[in-house]
Amino acid sequence: MAKETVLVSGGAGYIGTHTTVALVEAGYDVVVIDNFSNSEPSAIEGVEKILGRKITFEEVDTCDKEALRKVFERYDFSTIIHFAAYKAVGESVSEPLKYYQNNLVSYMNILELMKEFKRPNVLFSSSATVYGNAEVLPVTEQTPRQPATSPYGNTKQIAEDILRDCCNAYENFYGIALRYFNPVGSHPSALIGELPRGVPNNLVPFITQTAAGIRECLAVFGNDYDTPDGTCLRDFIDVVDLAKAHVAAVNRMVSGKMKEKYEIFNVGTGTPLSVLELITRFEKANNLKLNYKIAARRQGDVPAVWADTTLANNELGWKAERDIDDTLRAAWAWEKHVRGIK
Repeated sequence: MAKETVLVSGGAGYIGTHTTVALVEAGYDVVVIDNFSNSEPSAIEGVEKILGRKITFEEVDTCDKEALRKVFERYDFSTIIHFAAYKAVGESVSEPLKYYQNNLVSYMNILELMKEFKRPNVLFSSSATVYGNAEVLPVTEQTPRQPATSPYGNTKQIAEDILRDCCNAYENFYGIALRYFNPVGSHPSALIGELPRGVPNNLVPFITQTAAGIRECLAVFGNDYDTPDGTCLRDFIDVVDLAKAHVAAVNRMVSGKMKEKYEIFNVGTGTPLSVLELITRFEKANNLKLNYKIAARRQGDVPAVWADTTLANNELGWKAERDIDDTLRAAWAWEKHVRGIK
């Protein structure tokens, strides 16, 4: 029997590379497309080193519909995982048009071609940002979405709604949206990981770059929140666990086990950690001291958010397994690999 093929858009990115590895290890064939606007060709090399073989890769911009059409003509796949998007929250506030153009046009192109070529399954990478500043914690999939605090967050909400409407309108059209919490860490091989360009937007790359001496000091934004230690509470999910959630969702789609045509799942650990706790755990796990200081609150940050993962645990048969200390050791191993630190 021929292997099932999955198209992975934005597959050279942080979550895309880890998911590609997990899919191949689970027995899927993969076609990766990326335009390297926010990733590097070395990421594909890292994936191939881990897998011990070449993967099918095409340099394609998903905003270019005709280039994308050629991919649909060339390869036979029933399932698409759509990662390709800009993701810097702060930049989206200052450049909203750039975000709406890129994140929504690329997505509409994918969905239009899926309909045209009769490819049934799309797995969308959504985000916990859709919950905003939730009134009740932890959040479940039924927790009302709050108005987005950034154009980036708004593109996730709009994309979810478009997918829901397409699934309702078109026959043989199925969608799953995975709402990620805070992906961290890297592959245990240290051959792939998070590779931010310029100043990192996410906490863990800022921690590892500070540990490596690339950043002079780590800023902790606000210590006066209504949380146990005054710093924000987040649900940090290991990227390898997150990748496995995508495999579980693809399995559900291709085996025809979806209960609705459009489904949503939270992907987190269900256990909140504060920013200060994460810093302390990183220091202990790697036997390091970090230079950090408390800074003013950052616009758009919610005080606390973490997942109720019951639905994903029960329906996808998936659960976060990796220990946060192992995750933080893997993040530091990746940073050392990138910087050539022994």
